[in-house]
Amino acid sequence: MIAWLRGRLHFNFSYPQLAGALAYAITMILFVSATKMTTAANAILLQYTAPVFTALLGGWILKEKVTRFDWLIIATVIGGMFLFFIDRLSLAGFWGNIMAISSGISMSYFILCMRMQKDASTLETILLGNILTALICTPFYFQQTPTLVNWLALFYMGTLQIGLSFIIYSTAIRCVKAIDAVLMQVVDPLLNPVWVFLIIGEAPGTWAIAGGLIVLIAVTYRNIRVNRNNKKAPLEAPVSY
Repeated sequence: MIAWLRGRLHFNFSYPQLAGALAYAITMILFVSATKMTTAANAILLQYTAPVFTALLGGWILKEKVTRFDWLIIATVIGGMFLFFIDRLSLAGFWGNIMAISSGISMSYFILCMRMQKDASTLETILLGNILTALICTPFYFQQTPTLVNWLALFYMGTLQIGLSFIIYSTAIRCVKAIDAVLMQVVDPLLNPVWVFLIIGEAPGTWAIAGGLIVLIAVTYRNIRVNRNNKKAPLEAPVSY
């Protein structure tokens, strides 16, 4: 991210920038902790309850209207996610499940803070969040010696999964509402079995395919409908925070 900004770093230490960085760090730490204390399916599904919290908080904090149609799409998406992971869900790992839900709440607040900065650069928030995450997790670095595979995984996640992804995301979030930003993210975990199938040939189950199709259709249909409505509606005046 520093290389991308190339000296254009702008830390204003505003409330959205600092609160967003803290929410980002909390999201990362809670989600990783949740995957160690409950199943990966539980952690992912519960974190992706974030659209509910984004819808609830977005109307209050950002004054971005959430319609009945939005709530219907949210319910459909969560239902599709449930079907997608139904074969791997478990009642075990109570505290891991609590952490996963909490990471969904913090993720939604991170998105809201990013959206508050739609007229400014948002990459600094993510950079601060990563620095804060690294500092908080420093004591755990010395528990074991990283292997070459660990370093390669770290390089991949730092440059592509997090670095490049958030460079694109920080640009996109300035153009869409918070609820759109979080709903589109739901597509991310659905691609996991696709990559698994392409690389090692393991086919997803029937329920996973059905759930994935429901989510993709719901998100796609909502985007088409919203774009049509935006073309008919007059441009909104910019909002200051």
